[in-house]
This record gives sequence, structure tokens and C-alpha cells, in this order.
Amino acid sequence: MSGLAMPKPDDATMRRRAEIIADMRIIVPGEGVVDATNQMRAFESDGLTAYRQLPLVVVLPETVAQVSRVLKYCNDRNIRVVPRGSGTSLSGGALPLEDAVLLVMSRFNRILAIDYPNRTVVAQPGVTNLGITIAVEQEGFYYAPDPSSQIACSIGGNVAENSGGVHCLKYGLTANNVLGIEMVLMNGEVVRLGGSHLDAEGYDLLGVMTGSEGLLGVVTEVTVRILKRPETARALLIGFPTSEQGGQCVADIIGAGIIPGGMEMMDRPAIHAAEDFVHAGYPLDVEALLIVELDGPGVEVDHLITEVEAIAIRNGSTTCRISQSEQERLTFWAGRKAAFPAVGRISPDYYCMDGTIPRKELPRVLAGMRELSEKYGLGVANVFHAGDGNLHPLILYDANVPGELDKAESFGADILRLCVKVGGVLTGEHGVGVEKRDLMPEMFNQADLDQQMRVKCAFDPNHLLNPGKVFPQLRRCVELGRMHVHRGQVAFPDIPRF
Repeated sequence: MSGLAMPKPDDATMRRRAEIIADMRIIVPGEGVVDATNQMRAFESDGLTAYRQLPLVVVLPETVAQVSRVLKYCNDRNIRVVPRGSGTSLSGGALPLEDAVLLVMSRFNRILAIDYPNRTVVAQPGVTNLGITIAVEQEGFYYAPDPSSQIACSIGGNVAENSGGVHCLKYGLTANNVLGIEMVLMNGEVVRLGGSHLDAEGYDLLGVMTGSEGLLGVVTEVTVRILKRPETARALLIGFPTSEQGGQCVADIIGAGIIPGGMEMMDRPAIHAAEDFVHAGYPLDVEALLIVELDGPGVEVDHLITEVEAIAIRNGSTTCRISQSEQERLTFWAGRKAAFPAVGRISPDYYCMDGTIPRKELPRVLAGMRELSEKYGLGVANVFHAGDGNLHPLILYDANVPGELDKAESFGADILRLCVKVGGVLTGEHGVGVEKRDLMPEMFNQADLDQQMRVKCAFDPNHLLNPGKVFPQLRRCVELGRMHVHRGQVAFPDIPRF
């Protein structure tokens, strides 16, 4: 797997594979266990396809009781487990392990309850993000977080990665829209966090679970808030001669106190790829394209459009087109939503990164990415949630050319280091997984990482859930607190030791 260090397979588990598979078939009968090599190929990677690994066995449970029994069985026998939703993760969070049961939650695909008066939906984790909106749209409601992969990504996976989307600027990430979950711990215990009410009592364990990347437990039910469709929504397509001008326009819009429903930006390579793919009517003579959506009462939207237009002109915009119908608004967004597959048409391969920066640093980071592109000799197309500074650089390379994947990975790592350097973070919504795991020390010191590990150990003391992800050192909970000696020098040598 491209030299990626992962936990060494447990020999005892590998020798017992046939026994484990037989026991899994008892717990999950019928077609719920997949162990043939050619059938397991479908599960060998997630959206980060640069890394692939066949699991020990694939298990697809249908009930909470089955999930509980599988986890307790594995916990009692020291068998690793990797949870998986729809497999759309772009950070390798669902990458299987050779000695691990791959627990796939795609059969949990039903909406269990819709409560319009309280504006909530209770769904199983395998329900797609878009599926929730489809279930409630006839009553004028929708689910706000909308990742580009919303047609395929599951709500359980959204919880694991704290996914966002083009409308997260105004309406929040998954963390801001999930009210409660049911989850199964590694020891098989079923617990509930939160519910259909606004705030849960006690510690914010729901906040801990959201974005935990499958390291703490397996989600079996999700309660989300739904929103009423805004009275009016209109979008502007604004073109700029440079990406820096577009970035400054973003900062000025937010600085003026305007919070758009969504605000996205694309650079020239992404604009051309999206237009060729979708034919959304994007201008092709600009270096940067900003899509700004304003929603709310009609009078307010009309006023804000005038304000945004004026800000864009002050920043040197060369074109501005305002949607005149709902279909035109959706067409504006169609190109942005299809940007990832569109870029796949202009390059044999691309490596999708995900970092977040302060908005004011956008011009500086874009300039830095151009310098890195020249340094590595690889192209880059930029698509990002400009309003909240969440960047999605798409590094273009050819996996058939020896060394290009390594260059793409190094290029991506340098982009993330730049994000941290300007006061940003390693990820906005894709998660750490294996992709950013070894970059965690760029952002956290050892004390920070140890504290995060203590949370992991509280939920999963034997380190069996999704090992090898997020944490840069492949350690176990029992190793916390050990003294580290570097070149014969202990930390704080003046402290007496007994």
C-alpha cells in the first residue's frame, strides 16, 4: 500500500480466519457475510483509492443485535474491526485491514420516523444524505448539510467524518444538525446519546462521537434536524481576473456581515472542467469563479444581491450573472457539485485534499499552491467552500508514471502544512484517516495527541476499532504515560524521581 505503515496483522487472528468466518455466518445468516476474494474486491478501498487492502472478511449486519454480537465477539477474541458506511470517504478512514472484520452498515437503510412539528428525522446510518431530503421535500423541508457526494454518502458516514457541503457556511456541518445517535461500543453495549431535543444533559459525548472516524463506536441510528425551505433563494455567478481578487471578495462579503446560504469558488482548471462536463454556462475567460447563494425573504434577498454585486465590483469582477429562476440556480450549482468527476476527465488521476484556513489567508494560500505546483511539476485544480475557508485542491497526476503518486502525496502534504502555518487546520470535513495521520504532529504536540488517545482508550481500551487511523504512532492504550528518553536526556531532569 504505497509504503503506508499500518498495524502488523495478528498471526493468531489470521490462523483462525475460517473459524471466524463460520462464527460470523451464525451471527449474521443469509448473505450477510462475504469472504470470497473476488467479492471482497468491492470493499478493498474507500474514496481514497490510492490505498487498497482486502479485509479478513466482510460482514453486513441488518439489526442492532447483530452489530452488538459481532462487536462483542471480536472484543472477546481480540479481533480488529473496521466500520464502513457507503465507502465515499476521501481520507482512507474505511480502509480495511488484513486481519480485521470489515463491518459494513449499508443494510441499515430505512428512515424510522419523521416528526414535522419537531422538525426531526430518525434514520438508520445507511440512509443516504440526499435520501433524507427526498423523504421530506414534499412537505417543504430539507436536510441542510449537502456534501458533493450526497447522492451516495450515508448519514452514518457523515456523522463519522462531520461532513459539510456547499451550504454549511450558514446552516452548519453535521455536528450542528445531528441531535442524537444510537451507537454500539466495542464491548457490544448499546448506548444512546442525545435525542430529538435540542440539548442533551451531561458531557457532550455526542460532540465527541461526531467526527470520531469510527474509532469510538458504531452508529446504528441518527436523529437529525430538518429545516423549512427558504422563501426565496437566488445565486450569483461572479468572475474575477485573479484568484486573489476572488478570495478578497469572499472576505469582504463576510466582513460586511452578509452570511450567504452558500459561497463556493473554483479556479480556471476547475471552471473549464465543470463547464465541459455540465454546460452550466460558466464564463471561461476568468481565472476565478465565485458562486454566492442568498436565501430568505424575497425583499431581503434582493437587497443582499445588490450589496454583493457592489462588493464584487470593488474587487475587480469582470462578470456577474444572477439566477432568474429556480432551474437556473440549480444549474449554477450543478457544475460545482460535479466538479470532482469533471476534473477526472482532464487528468488520468487526481488526489483530492482537504484543509481549512482563515478566510483572510485565502489569497496567500492560493499563491503558495501555485508555487508548489511549479515545484512538483503537477497541475492543481481548486474547488473550495470559500465562505468557511475549506479548501479542496485536486492534484492532477498519472498513476502509471513511476513516482507521480509519491509526488502528489508530497505536494498534498505541503499544502496541508501551509494551511496549518497560516493558522488553519489539517481537515475541514474529509477527516484524518490514513491520509493525514502522519501530519498530525504538524498541528498537535505530544501532550495533545496523548489526550486524544485517552478519549479513544475510554471507549475502546483494547484499540480494536479502526486501528492505524488518525493517530500518527501505532500505539496501544497501555503505552500511555510511559517515559520517553531521547539521547539519554529525560524531560524535566530537575524533578526528583523515585
